[in-house]
Amino acid sequence: MEIRIQDVSKNYFSGGKTIKALDHVDLIIPANQIFTLLGPSGCGKTTLLRCIVGLEAPDTGEISIGNDVVWSKHKNINVPTEKRGLGMVFQTYAIWPHMNVFDNVAYPLQIRNIPRDVIRQRVAKTLSFVHLEGMEKRPATKLSGGQQQRVALARALVAEPKVILFDEPLSNLDAKLREETRKELRTFLGKLKITAVYVTHDRVEALALSDTIAIMREGRIIEVGDPKKIYFDANHRFVADFIGRANLVKATVRAHDGDHTIVDCGLGIIACQRRDIPTGSEATLCIRPEFIRIARGEAGGKNVVNGRVESLIFIGEAYEVEIRVGDELLLAKIDPDVDLKVGNAVNFSLDPAHCLLVSI
Repeated sequence: MEIRIQDVSKNYFSGGKTIKALDHVDLIIPANQIFTLLGPSGCGKTTLLRCIVGLEAPDTGEISIGNDVVWSKHKNINVPTEKRGLGMVFQTYAIWPHMNVFDNVAYPLQIRNIPRDVIRQRVAKTLSFVHLEGMEKRPATKLSGGQQQRVALARALVAEPKVILFDEPLSNLDAKLREETRKELRTFLGKLKITAVYVTHDRVEALALSDTIAIMREGRIIEVGDPKKIYFDANHRFVADFIGRANLVKATVRAHDGDHTIVDCGLGIIACQRRDIPTGSEATLCIRPEFIRIARGEAGGKNVVNGRVESLIFIGEAYEVEIRVGDELLLAKIDPDVDLKVGNAVNFSLDPAHCLLVSI
């Protein structure tokens, strides 16, 4: 079910100051997708989620879920949270410690006075879906972190919501469990084919889970796109830097040549993906560390750059290498079998397809 957000603003007041949590946000969240709100702490993503679910009232704007307006300042509409047909999974799981697994999951149905036999059937079906069958009588808080997260997911799903919302649900798990649970969650949501809105500040989580990502900053939507578009072809420096490790080099556009835009920067004359940026304009050249290809002999082709190894760190599957090129210090991620030492002269080539120009 599609969610439409129009001109939504939300201000808080603290210490005599106005804090713009949401600044005239316009956004369409497509139906039956995993849509992620990604951004640094304090950017407004959780506030926007809470406005959708009805836990916060915006100061301006309108929010629609499917064909129903659930909030409108102008029309004086405010549909209560429990009538919006949504499920919610919180960061802290919100598991009731005095209840077993069955009662935790059944609670949303019990408060709706659903018949007991229907509750038993739907709880059993939902626990089977999240691979917790046979655990109905276990105390919920005695389960592992990953299992508790699945209880929270089951409780959100058992009422068969139109939309399910997640507020950083994996942040309390350790790294390995977070990775495993992320894969499970992607599988579960893929099977459900419902709209999921997911809030996180973890870029890897966003890239791995999402069909579409919206990057937020200071209460605004900066850029929206699928994970590959956001990672490989961002339009803004902030987005390119936030979504992954990047080398960012100041550049001046010198010419356009077919499929390439030619820039002058601290690495020399570099051919990049074509961008419609006027000649003479300032821009930022973005190069991901994994696309710096250190040559074993002499590098050939376009964008050959010479430098010197300044530091070398072995991280198992790769070396992280800092390469000094004039006043620029570039981070490269290279194969662990490359024979390099600090102080070695190196040359490398940059594929123009992976040289991205973004706004300053």
